[in-house]
Amino acid sequence: MKLFVRDLTVIDASYLDAARGFVGESYQVDIILQGSLNEQSMILDFSLVKKQIKAIIDAEVDHKLLVPHASEDCSVIFESQRTQVNFKLNDNSVIQLKCPNEAYCFLESEIISIELLETYLEQVILLQLPENIVDLEVKLRNEQIDTPYYHYTHGLKKHDGNCQRIAHGHRSKIDIFINDIYNKELVQDWANRWKDIYLVSREDIIEKSDLSFIVVKNNIDKLCSAYHAPQGYFELLMPAHRAEVLPKDTTVEELANYICEQIKARIGDDKVTVYAYEGIGKGAIAEL
Repeated sequence: MKLFVRDLTVIDASYLDAARGFVGESYQVDIILQGSLNEQSMILDFSLVKKQIKAIIDAEVDHKLLVPHASEDCSVIFESQRTQVNFKLNDNSVIQLKCPNEAYCFLESEIISIELLETYLEQVILLQLPENIVDLEVKLRNEQIDTPYYHYTHGLKKHDGNCQRIAHGHRSKIDIFINDIYNKELVQDWANRWKDIYLVSREDIIEKSDLSFIVVKNNIDKLCSAYHAPQGYFELLMPAHRAEVLPKDTTVEELANYICEQIKARIGDDKVTVYAYEGIGKGAIAEL
């Protein structure tokens, strides 16, 4: 007997890729449970499916940086409270982070893929389910978006929850209207501008000398960011050309305002409306 749940939850996370750097992703999650009926004549109560399995997914991968630990480009230094990751990119630049341990999910693979993440989740979830459940299938899928979109990674130091982690991300839709008419050209411009981007607040920029770890030397311009948050102290060094520094926090509300202001400065008196999404089905609206 099988039980299915579609759109159980959404995973918002980022992963490291040697060609793309940080890649922000948003995955919709479907599951199928296989097993015998329990004393309630159920495989598992739907309320428990939604609560228990979502909690496992959130704890394992949501709002984390997914690290391909088996890659020859990746080196990791584990400590009791914080872990350092050094990841070499194809252009010989390096991403380095030192963050609280819960900010990462380490996967024993050379690359991160949907199939790898599905298999990992199936293994960790099944171990925590009742004995009557003998098999589990996890399917991850991207939202179907028929217009241009971007992938971004960021961290929100003022957030009380897991958004404070310095390298989590989203695959996000954007809609831009000029005088209430959809403008595909502007949407494409922003999709190109923020393709695999890291978005950082100006107030979180620090000097390289203030980092607590030894910086890998090369001639590529570097961006250094760090902040204290409720979960601990987060540090990041990365190629400057893969990031954009914003004047305010990188909440979706501020992103919508920033995009709207940038467009308004270009076009003048016309009305500008921006729908900036944060992952799937949620976001902020700015209008000038």
